[in-house]
Amino acid sequence: MSQVAVTALRSEHAHAVRLMNELSDAEWSAPSGCVGWRVQDVFCHMASVFHSIADPSSIDGGDSPDVEQNAEVPVQARKSWTRAQVIAEYTEWSEKGIGALTFMNSPEMADTVIPLSNLGSHPMHLLANAIVFDHYCHLRHDVGHSVPAAASLPRDEAALAATLEWMLAGIPQMCEPQLRTAPRQSVNLVFEGPAGGSWILAPGADLWTVTAGRDSSAPSAISNVHDFISWGTKRASWRASTRLEGENADTVAVLDAINVI
Repeated sequence: MSQVAVTALRSEHAHAVRLMNELSDAEWSAPSGCVGWRVQDVFCHMASVFHSIADPSSIDGGDSPDVEQNAEVPVQARKSWTRAQVIAEYTEWSEKGIGALTFMNSPEMADTVIPLSNLGSHPMHLLANAIVFDHYCHLRHDVGHSVPAAASLPRDEAALAATLEWMLAGIPQMCEPQLRTAPRQSVNLVFEGPAGGSWILAPGADLWTVTAGRDSSAPSAISNVHDFISWGTKRASWRASTRLEGENADTVAVLDAINVI
């Protein structure tokens, strides 16, 4: 394994720090793209994720099997925090969290598989990718909902690649309930532009699989990685940014089943 995702995360971290310090008061309190969360709450969430990675015993992160429900716990507990308090928590725990993620990418730890509630079970090295995904998505698509400076952040290829790796690894387990009842139709997921490539989403004996390549007999869904981060998390409809080739009704049902957490 490599430290590529950790390097990408440091870049995303720098974007977050700059935004937190430069936003106007109106932008700080504006509604985000996450229903029920202000921009401030998104940053609270990002700080609490680092906190829970570095020292889970020192934060109440919830104990349900649903990571989205658990994410609400620290955010709700910090609703009355000042901007200074939010920035202080992010500053302290982001450094500690990145340190922990760096260790998880070391040769002795990287391939250790750990359970992550309804995210599935993944090797430790992918946790850095998951936090790059968290930052990229929250900054550009959620904070960016109300803050133009966030929406226009650079679409760094390293961050896009790390995010895509996490999302593709996550689809078989995170989307299992929806894919279980979807038509058994393979679909090529084709991404143009930075960090692009082709992957085959296909039904398996147990879970669906995602493998690099392209099945010439399968329909293709063509978009780019930045837009996939939005539609693959149900923040937007895939129909708005994806063109289909060789599609049928089953293709639509499979794409509708994708919802990366």
